[in-house]
Amino acid sequence: MQTAVVPAAHSDLATQVGAAVTAQTVAVSKFTNVAGDFFTNAAISLLILVVTLWLATWASRLAKAAFHRLPKGHQDETLGGFVSSLVRYIVVMIGGIAVLNRVGFQTTSIITVLGAASLAIGLALQGALSNVAAGVMVLMMRPYRVGDFVTVAGKSGTVKKLDLFNTELVDPDGLKIVAPNGKCFGDVMINYTDIPRRRIQLQFGIDYDDSIEQAIDEVMSVACGDERVLKQPAPWCMVTELAASQVTVELRAWSSVQDYWTTRFDLTRKVKEAFDAAGITIPFPTQATVIRTERPPQPPLEHKARRGPDSASDPRAPEGDAPPAKPPEPD
Repeated sequence: MQTAVVPAAHSDLATQVGAAVTAQTVAVSKFTNVAGDFFTNAAISLLILVVTLWLATWASRLAKAAFHRLPKGHQDETLGGFVSSLVRYIVVMIGGIAVLNRVGFQTTSIITVLGAASLAIGLALQGALSNVAAGVMVLMMRPYRVGDFVTVAGKSGTVKKLDLFNTELVDPDGLKIVAPNGKCFGDVMINYTDIPRRRIQLQFGIDYDDSIEQAIDEVMSVACGDERVLKQPAPWCMVTELAASQVTVELRAWSSVQDYWTTRFDLTRKVKEAFDAAGITIPFPTQATVIRTERPPQPPLEHKARRGPDSASDPRAPEGDAPPAKPPEPD
């Protein structure tokens, strides 16, 4: 039995062809695996993105609906919109990081870069961000609302608009005032509307010759006769000062916030009319004018003549006979 002898050249060629086919098969298998992983990750990432957007919209609506369920005193469209947007952005950010992680990006480095960028932006926009933080605190703590008459940042007016950055006022003269929330929240705030009543404090001056009891009776009669003055706390009137030219009588009465200004003005007018009818004098400052006339010119003083030849030349010489300038010569 004879064995066929295969030439060496044919054996090497077969080996090379087999290796090439094997390498091609491995490459195709790897490409298939990579493509499969890529499309799988892309499909999963797309699904995560769709679910993230749906969750963001659902969470935003849920937060807004939660604010609408709050009591009327705590509802605010600006704060509700801000919280709704904040919830949406947080959900989208979390979903975006999950998508990048699924695709194959290193999310740790991305989070580090975002943190550094946020720090740089925060330092650059420190003033604006402080106004935003103050606006959030104002919207949450509710020291004043739209429509309230307040004094903030040293300015008084009615709140017309309130957002995350500024508080817009309209003062009694009709001027528009825009105050940053940072100054509003960081300074003393006075709310004249968010109270049920307000005290009226008026001072009246009477002459020292007038009767104090009569003046107090007239003031109390006017205050008690006005229906807008509250019975509790009861009106109060006393002498509060003995000034240089008058006795100061002070009235303290309470009224509702809505009737405060009209009641104050009417009480001032009615007390003046009551004083006039009762003959009580309200003193007013007086000025005295002093007119000085010029005195006629005085004649110059005449000096008495001094006798003696040397008396005129010596101002210290006494009056009278001056001693002789020279001793008399002997005869």
